[in-house]
Amino acid sequence: MYLLCFLLCQITWSQTVFGKWKTIDDRNGVEKAIIEIYKEDGMLHAKVVKILEDGKKGALCTKCDGDKKDKPILGMTIMKDFEEHKDGIYKGDTLFDPEQAMTFRGKVWLDEDNEDRLKVRGYLAFLHRTQTWHRVVEN
Repeated sequence: MYLLCFLLCQITWSQTVFGKWKTIDDRNGVEKAIIEIYKEDGMLHAKVVKILEDGKKGALCTKCDGDKKDKPILGMTIMKDFEEHKDGIYKGDTLFDPEQAMTFRGKVWLDEDNEDRLKVRGYLAFLHRTQTWHRVVEN
């Protein structure tokens, strides 16, 4: 009975965008950070919960303006108020990249071939870039 419950929990957990995800720079393969995606007030949000990149653990958002200027990237909200659309796709207007200090429109969805991979797409005008994030399995 316990095994069945465990397996059902694992299946349910693996079918959601919520949880912790490892970001890897798609240009150079460097592991960057762990991002936690969570639901608040029915909307998807995400924040940086761990910096992985060597030499960046205490990084500040030096390129940022306003209230983010010179604030720690650790703990920073990078997705805000994404709404769920059909087929588990979430869309929103606030996908923030602290390295570039830029905010994009965004779209987030599970990879249909591997639910332990998350597709994160940022839009700037008619251009877009998609990264693949990797689910963090905690013991």
